[in-house]
Amino acid sequence: MAESDQSADVAWRDGIVPVSTRFDDPYFSLADGLAETRHVFLAGNGLPDRFCPGFRIAELGFGTGLNMLATLIAWQGAGCEGTLHYTSFEAFPMRAEEIARALQAFPEAEAVAGPFLAAWQAGHSCFTNGGLQVEVILGDARETLPAWQGQADAWFLDGFSPAKNPELWSEDLMCAVAGHTAPEGTFATYTAAGHVRRALQAAGFEVTRSPGHGRKRHMSSGKLRT
Repeated sequence: MAESDQSADVAWRDGIVPVSTRFDDPYFSLADGLAETRHVFLAGNGLPDRFCPGFRIAELGFGTGLNMLATLIAWQGAGCEGTLHYTSFEAFPMRAEEIARALQAFPEAEAVAGPFLAAWQAGHSCFTNGGLQVEVILGDARETLPAWQGQADAWFLDGFSPAKNPELWSEDLMCAVAGHTAPEGTFATYTAAGHVRRALQAAGFEVTRSPGHGRKRHMSSGKLRT
């Protein structure tokens, strides 16, 4: 996989669900992670309806790449022309064999993961998969995101739980997210933690709390104020 100073430490729950031992948190929902991705990150950002050539998505927390693959499936299903740009920030990348094992739980995502897994195994953090141009920026997002030169039309905020990984939900980082959001840009996240919503509001987003996926009562989404 792509070279990094620190790789993920992974344990397996029921032999299926990867769990970060560093943050004591699973990488995806036990109640169908692919369905959660579609509910939270795609629908939460008004996708695929907003897709257009050159659309830009950015993400905090690449993990297994499941969100990226769900986006690829949606992009292909929408019949969009051109390229979607997908940038993800990841401090502790999983190894290719771990990702491949995790994706076995989602045959629909696994079916389109070949180019991604081949690139990751070869050590490439920038690659093309279908109509997606993907860049995974390795390192601490508190340093790499402020230095990023890009902007996103939609953000997937998918770090580990704010209670377990508070650094990825800080006020400063949410301000950096807002500063790298295009006009009319949006965000979505599975968490409805009050301090996260307040940080996003302070950063310049209109924040909405809505029903979450599965057993999660609420999630958050919003749009950059003009």
